[in-house]
Amino acid sequence: MGVGALNENTKEGDSERERWLALVSRALAGETFEDALVSRTADGIRIEPISERATNARPFLRANPEQPWIVCQRVDDPDVERARTQIAEDLTQGATGLCLVFEGAPNAFGYGLPNSAETLERVLDGVSLNNTHLRIDVHPSSRAMADWLVALLSNRRADPAKISLSFGIDPGAIFAGTGRLRMSIEALQASMPQSLAHFFALGVPGILLEADGRVLHNAGATEAQELGFMLASAVAHLRLFQEARQALVYAAPHIGFSLSVDQDQFLSMAKIRALRRLWIRIQETCSIPPSAAVIHAETSYRMMSAEDPETNILRSTVACFAAATGGADTISVLPHTIPHGLPASFARRIARNTQIIMLRESHLDHVADPAFGSGSIEALTEDICEAAWAEFQRIEAEGGVLVSLRDGHVQKRVLEARARLADEYVSGRRPIVGATLHPLRENPTVETLAATRRPAPTDGIVHCEPLLPIRVDELARASA
Repeated sequence: MGVGALNENTKEGDSERERWLALVSRALAGETFEDALVSRTADGIRIEPISERATNARPFLRANPEQPWIVCQRVDDPDVERARTQIAEDLTQGATGLCLVFEGAPNAFGYGLPNSAETLERVLDGVSLNNTHLRIDVHPSSRAMADWLVALLSNRRADPAKISLSFGIDPGAIFAGTGRLRMSIEALQASMPQSLAHFFALGVPGILLEADGRVLHNAGATEAQELGFMLASAVAHLRLFQEARQALVYAAPHIGFSLSVDQDQFLSMAKIRALRRLWIRIQETCSIPPSAAVIHAETSYRMMSAEDPETNILRSTVACFAAATGGADTISVLPHTIPHGLPASFARRIARNTQIIMLRESHLDHVADPAFGSGSIEALTEDICEAAWAEFQRIEAEGGVLVSLRDGHVQKRVLEARARLADEYVSGRRPIVGATLHPLRENPTVETLAATRRPAPTDGIVHCEPLLPIRVDELARASA
């Protein structure tokens, strides 16, 4: 209970806090309040041990609060026939969405479906497109994939009113994750408006462009760096729609967001809520009537450890809980064996059931924005907003997201944050269960599927330093 809840009178409330601080001081036995009870996020945001009740807060709801979040199962097997079997099992056993990850995507982690129209047709054969959410993970051929998917939907006579789609096209995430663009920044910015106008003419429903922050998070970025990057990408998308002569009020709902959630439950909840607030602010600044952000949350690859992989299940469960209670619209849980290779059926089932239990047995979707009014989480939300806005302004001052990446500004800040994070792991200030804390004495036996990790393509016109994913156990070893 917040201190402010003890007494509504301000003076009496202050007196209550003073008495509480005196009791705390005696209990600490010489240790300072700051060192013992105050923590800070990677952005330096102060977290008090107890907070006053938030009285002027507002709730933040999912884009479609009347419906539960979508259980979006990841499909990234290079073997198309195995992928088809996985999809059939996932949809039969409760998944309501598919995240099709193609090779070359920054978040493919070395795997991914073969990049072709034939693959798309084959893996979606037998899938009810009117009842299954589809998202295409960003990759260098997103433009062609969008054409292939539109053709498939037309051939299958899918009902546009019932289709739920996210094309996930984000040049910034592709550039950051792969370190390359197939055309110059100027040519890309000139060609995208024509593509957008083309898709608007086709009446394609759902998300066309996405601001994806997972690449930055998995490379070691702070919460503010991840959100600031996403805001810069979203604003760049708005400019593209404007260049395509599309009214921003109609274009804004076609921009989506994708971020990572990790084992820090309250911080992950606050990050999702902060994104909703920031997107409203961006739209208001552009004189657009605000529409709710459509947010896809994926559990963090960075928090995964190859050592004692079963502990990854615990971290992913907390992260999934944070995504659900934070208000994500679609959620993907990475299988706990992913550090060892392509996950097999058991790990995929655990990832899927983690969500299903929370949704169908715990009914987490029945409460809209459970954090609403919580002094601690409301304060975190506000502080993350301020830090993310400052990062967004830095990127804009550097020429926008693509130019900032090309010139290495974003990477410099992220790598500095990663170095600080690694130091915390090595020093023990941030322990890793199963790695730095209670490590296994024997190497675990992990079942994975036969698949070869593929190196990232190196061709391209414009290059930058790629932000590659790194796990907590790798961070600890690298720093040590």
